[in-house]
Amino acid sequence: MTGAPGAGKSTLADAVVAGAAARGIRAALLPMDGFHLADVELERLGRLDRKGAIDTFDGWGYLAALRRVAESREIVYAPGFERTLEQPIAGAVPIEPGVQLVVTEGNYLLMRDEPWSLVPSVLAETWFVDVPDDLRRARLVARHVEFGKSPDAAEAWVREVDEVNARAIIARRGVADLVVRAD
Repeated sequence: MTGAPGAGKSTLADAVVAGAAARGIRAALLPMDGFHLADVELERLGRLDRKGAIDTFDGWGYLAALRRVAESREIVYAPGFERTLEQPIAGAVPIEPGVQLVVTEGNYLLMRDEPWSLVPSVLAETWFVDVPDDLRRARLVARHVEFGKSPDAAEAWVREVDEVNARAIIARRGVADLVVRAD
């Protein structure tokens, strides 16, 4: 599942995994957010002020994890993301062998440049979660405030960082196998 920041990818992915489990299907979630570079590395690279942009993720690591999960007969431990810390956490997401459905979600699954352009080849299908921009932006501001930014700082971040990313992501909507419209 992909879509712009604040589209509801995580919520939908959680619902799909829970729905599958309720039907007796062994399902797991592998979120792209665990592949955020740590703040210390973003600071070293001079990218901390754009955290969430495509080059602030370990895209090759994400692709490798997807491939490992597709091929592995052993448990695969992937990184998670802790919102209260705003940091990735190594080994936080166990993907058990024999899982029947792996749902992954993230912003950049349909982008043109490597490694992102290689991601769809590992997936059975891609869904683009599409919501009205005003709702998406309001969700983002609320999320940033919830996790420590002032309302003014949150609005500025959404305008100057999240929206730049959103425009590039939304431009790739037509590449998805399915567009899921939600309000």
